[in-house]
Amino acid sequence: MFDTNYKVLKYVDMRAIWKGHIRFSLVTIPIRMYSAIESGSSISFRQLHKEDNGRIGYQKVCKVCNEAVSTADIVKGYEHESDQYVIVESEDLQKIKLKSTKVIDIEAFVDAEEVNPALFDTPYFAGPDGEVASKAYALLCETLKNSNKLGIGKVVLRDRESVVLIAPQGPGLMMYKLRYPKELRQISQVPNIEPVEADDAQLKLAQTLVDSMAKPFSELELEDKYRAAVMEIIEAKIEGKEIVTTPDEEAPVVDIMTALQESIDLAKTQKKPLKKAIGKKDADSKEDKKTA
Repeated sequence: MFDTNYKVLKYVDMRAIWKGHIRFSLVTIPIRMYSAIESGSSISFRQLHKEDNGRIGYQKVCKVCNEAVSTADIVKGYEHESDQYVIVESEDLQKIKLKSTKVIDIEAFVDAEEVNPALFDTPYFAGPDGEVASKAYALLCETLKNSNKLGIGKVVLRDRESVVLIAPQGPGLMMYKLRYPKELRQISQVPNIEPVEADDAQLKLAQTLVDSMAKPFSELELEDKYRAAVMEIIEAKIEGKEIVTTPDEEAPVVDIMTALQESIDLAKTQKKPLKKAIGKKDADSKEDKKTA
């Protein structure tokens, strides 16, 4: 489930966002947690007034009296019946705030295949907190790799208890904040998913196509093309250039067998042929033929 092949990235100013311990049984490992997401790569837009480019502000309006309401006059309400609310004050929520213990308590180690990828939420890097912790940290990392196990535990972050998963990644550990299983819908609820008996000939062609397109994940060049396209538009507008678009092409409808066979033929033509190794003797004889 977790590929240990990774590309080394150099991070400028990697700052810890949390400091604590991983604890399982009597073993305690001091760690620091770092964000694994590069937030600066996203593009954000401001909403502006069309007439004068003034930035847009928002007012919160009561739908009963139609009056603007200040933050001080807003309370939290839980709708237990239609248009019937129970008011929950901030003092009520303060009573259930959980005290952060700065400890990730591992409750169990589970097989990697058991964890539904849809449960994964926010990724973090977990690193050792100092040289003293490095040995125990490396031991846990190597043990998880060898056993194909993942650590499942709980930690209090921002006054709330979160379920987290500890997984080996390259030379270190990843920590994922997990969604609770009850939050997920069932894939069986998706319309039109029914067991269909595939034709043997179609299966064989499909398998051939998949095999012909197989390559290691680390070799894929994945990039945000939409972001690059948006930046091109922005730069063109700054420079006053005309924006040129290309029309979408409609793909012709063909039957599955024809599509599979044509896809296989295309995949074969896109693969680079292997060059035959030439020894020194062969190379010298070819050079003699050229000069003859």
